[in-house]
Parts: sequence; C-alpha cells; structure tokens
Amino acid sequence: MAAMLRIEAIGASDGIRIGRAFRLDEPEAAASAPWASEGAAAREPLDEAAELRRLERARDCSAEQLAALAEKARAELGDDKAAILAGQRGFLSDPAFYPPIAKRVREEGRSAEEAVRDVVEALAAKFEALGSAYMRERAADVRDVGKRLLGALRGGADDAAGGPAGLAALREPAILVAADLSPSETVQLDKRRVLAFVTRTGGKTSHTAILSRSLGIPAVVGAGEPLDAVRTGDTLIVDGAAGVCLVRPDEATIRAYKARLAAELDRLAAERESRFRPAASADGRRVEIGANIGSAADAETAADSGADGVGLFRTEFLFMQADRLPDEDEQYRAYREAAERMGGRPVVIRTMDIGGDKALPYLRLPEEANPFLGYRAIRIGLDREEWLRVQLRAIARASAHGTVKALFPMISGLGEWRRAKRLLEEEHARLRDEGHPVAERIEAGIMVEVPSAALLADRFAREVDFFSIGTNDLVQYTLAVDRMNEKVAPLYDYFHPAVLQLVRRVIDASHACGKWTGMCGGMAGDPLAAPLLLGFGLDEWSMEAGAIPKVKAALSRLDSGRCRELADRAVALDTPEEVRAELERFVRVGGGE
Repeated sequence: MAAMLRIEAIGASDGIRIGRAFRLDEPEAAASAPWASEGAAAREPLDEAAELRRLERARDCSAEQLAALAEKARAELGDDKAAILAGQRGFLSDPAFYPPIAKRVREEGRSAEEAVRDVVEALAAKFEALGSAYMRERAADVRDVGKRLLGALRGGADDAAGGPAGLAALREPAILVAADLSPSETVQLDKRRVLAFVTRTGGKTSHTAILSRSLGIPAVVGAGEPLDAVRTGDTLIVDGAAGVCLVRPDEATIRAYKARLAAELDRLAAERESRFRPAASADGRRVEIGANIGSAADAETAADSGADGVGLFRTEFLFMQADRLPDEDEQYRAYREAAERMGGRPVVIRTMDIGGDKALPYLRLPEEANPFLGYRAIRIGLDREEWLRVQLRAIARASAHGTVKALFPMISGLGEWRRAKRLLEEEHARLRDEGHPVAERIEAGIMVEVPSAALLADRFAREVDFFSIGTNDLVQYTLAVDRMNEKVAPLYDYFHPAVLQLVRRVIDASHACGKWTGMCGGMAGDPLAAPLLLGFGLDEWSMEAGAIPKVKAALSRLDSGRCRELADRAVALDTPEEVRAELERFVRVGGGE
C-alpha cells in the first residue's frame, strides 16, 4: 500500500468527510469533455444557416438552464447566491459575448462550436489580463457559460438538473476531485452523493467556495499539482476547516478522524437545538446575533436560524436580479416584507453596494483595472443622486412596518457621510409632507471597511447612530491583499494585528459616544474570533444564517472578563499566526467555563 499523502491547501468550507475519491477529470473522461477541441480534421463546407439555428437553440437552451439553476439557488441558498447564476445568464444577452460568436459563423465559416470556443477564450483572456481577482471571476463565469453552450450544441449533456458531466457514473457517495468546479456545477451538487470536494485551483472567496459553504459541503481548493496523484477509488479524508486532504490514510488516522467526525455531528445537532436561546456569554453579557440576507425571503430563514434581527440586508442582489433599476415601489415592497417577517426585530438595510465584485450589466458601468478601488457603492450613489434618493425613499417607507435602519457602504470620509445622511433626511421629510406613514426617526450608520473611516472613528461616532464593520473589505484594504487572489490568500487574515487594532478602535470610539458597533464581515461568523470580539466589546454580530447556532454556542461558553484580558494580549502580538495560536489555546483550555 502506498504511503499516506498529506495535501495542504485552502479550506473553503468547514467540515470533515471520509470517503472514496471520484475524479471528474480522468484522462479517458477528458477526451469527451464538452470543452475538448475537435481538432483540425478536414470537413465538408458548413451550412451557415443551419449553424446559426443550432447556435440560437443552444443559446435559448442555456438561458433556460441558467434560469432554472438560479431559481434552484434562490429557493435553497438565497437570492445572493442566485445572483451568481443570474449574472452568468446575463452574458448570453451581452453585446460583447453572443453577437461575436454569431458573426464568426456568418463571416468566417466557423462551426458553432469553434465560434464559441474562440470568442469565449478571447473574452476570458481579456478579463484575466486586467489583473484583478474580480475580473478573474468574470473569466471563470465566461468559461462556465461557454462550456454550457458547447454542452447544449452537443445535445445538452450538462442539463439544469444533471450536475457536472461525469457524475452520472457515480454509483455511491464519494469525494469529488477535479481541476476546478464552476459555480453552475457546484450549485447542482447533490449532498447525498457528494460528501466533499477537492480542486486543483480556486480560492477561499471564489464563487465556487461561497456556494460550497452555503450548501454545507466541505471543500478544499487550490490543492495544486499534488492533487494529480489522487486516483478514483483512493480513500480520502477532507478537513475543510484546516484546508487538508489526506490521501490513502492508514487505519489509525481513519479511526482518529471518524471520532472527530462523530463529535462534529453531535455538536451540530446540539447547536441546532439551542439556536433560539438568547445570545449571551457564560457570565451573562448579552449581545445581538443578526443575519446577513439578500432578499425578503431570506429573512424567514434568518428567523428560523435564531437571528435577533437582520444585521445586513444586501440590497444589491435585488438590483442584480433585474434587467433594469427596480423602482421605488418594487424596493419598498421588498424592504417592507423583510421588516414584517422579522416582527419588530431590527433590519439594517444597506444601500446599493454595486461595483467591485458586483456588476450590473444594464448600467454599463466603465471597466476598471482595479474596480475595488474605483467607482463603487456610495461613490455611485452620490454621483447618481437620483438612484440613491429612490432607494432611500423606499427604505424610509418600509420604516413604518418595523425597526428599519439605513446603512451606507464604502464611506471613506465625513463629507460622504454628511451628504448621504442629508439625502436620507430630505427624502424622509418629503415623504412625511406627502402623507406617507414613516417612522419618527430612522437610525443611520456607516460601513467601516475603508481604513480611513476606522482611523476617524472618533469623529464619525459623534454623528452616526452606529457602525457596521465589514471585515471582508477592511482586511483587503488594510493589508493591500486582493481577497479573491489565491496567490496571496495566506496574507489575507482578519487576525492580523493591524486589523485588530482598527476593529478595537472603532468599537471603543462608538462606546465613548454612547453608540453601538456591529460586524457583518466573515470574521463575525467565525467561532474562533468570538472570544476576541467579545473582549473588544462588540455589540452585534451579523453573519450567514447557517453560522448563527455555532456562534451562539461559542459565546455561551465564554467569560467576558477573561475575554477582555485575552483581547489585551492579542492586540500586543506581532503576527496573525501568534494571534490564532493564542485564541486556539484560550478555547482549548475552556475560554471561561
């Protein structure tokens, strides 16, 4: 028996699974893969009209498949995940995508398959050359759509319910091993058959990783060349939290991981049972645990997961699923429904956070070499004031139906905050004059995701009603690390001492002025960060609904006094690795129990 191989990569989705490997890219399967080239063999002249008809049918079929997949994602994972598939469908009507394919058939005599391959690769290469991780995601989406078109041209092998090509041969639950999985393939994975997956490429914040976490499928990505040694039938152990894949483990290792898996399943069951208990530390310090949502329907899932409210309503997904800007009444209905579903619990509604990694094809925003530092979020809202005013009116009208708060993203200076707040106040007053029922007052706050806002937190705190720390972008901007770039993924770490100092600074500034601070980035949903954030005095955590039970459980085991002492030690450390080791030691010895 070959020696055990340990592959260390990027943990994309937590969980331990043990099973047989099933490769999606075996050499014999690759020869018939939809993306494989037909070669340059001689052929009869093509019937141009027939090729165009085939191409049009394939486009229509692909659009139907992606619409069905988006609905599946919306029903099972929420609107924000559905937006990934809806964005892919948008390529089929994009002037830069489909018309050039048809042109190659008409003017160059290419087959439909050749035209698709040529245009897709040219467009994907263009996105990749721009250098940003966001554009690399767009390149991956373009290739995913191209692969779907080719499948439709060859008879629809990859239909809306069938999942990745090759899974039909899977006879029992297994761990998938592949060069990569596209978002549309990932969303179709059946948890009853797919125990986990490991890919050669990929990053922690890719669309595929995001979907795997929402599906609850453990995943390790970015495994690189060592993964080539895995063969179908090999026994694998996947540890998604540690980012480890063990190939052909010995019996002692299998027994140890089986015990860990059993403990994991018991813990998950206990957390689920206690999700409706108040969020509090062992010594009685109460905090709020909210949910991040992308639609009014997600609010119901949040409530069922034990959320104390909605800490972040990502309204951009309402915009991303439309083919035009939603009008005031459409937005009002969505915000009102969310407020009503939460039954008086707070709902923090963030204004449109478009740009960066979220595009709206119908707005035709300019392409940028570095969109995360460009024309996005509040910068668009203040530049196109009429759009922001419509949204603020809808938010203000929804305030009559619950506890609604407004949140402005990407604020970097006091001038932006004051302009945005003035617009809210003007529309609020105008609605009252028009006779609309609205709340007497609407609390308004800012996202702290730009270091300048954190550094000026003491000044902002005199004017805002609350802060919401968006750690995903705050880490990216503080450490100059592209959070979607697998090459620098190890540098992206919210336990970096510089990030911790900014987080603490914001919380302290808000408390000094009698205000509160929440956190809606990925750090809030990490149980390992809970003792640190409790020690800092964080008032509200907001996260994906599925993380709420485990964070509540983590908090219930902590003593707030000991966590304050831990926080003092942690900010004095020099590296993220030292901080993480200190947190792990703290949790291991009880953390306050």
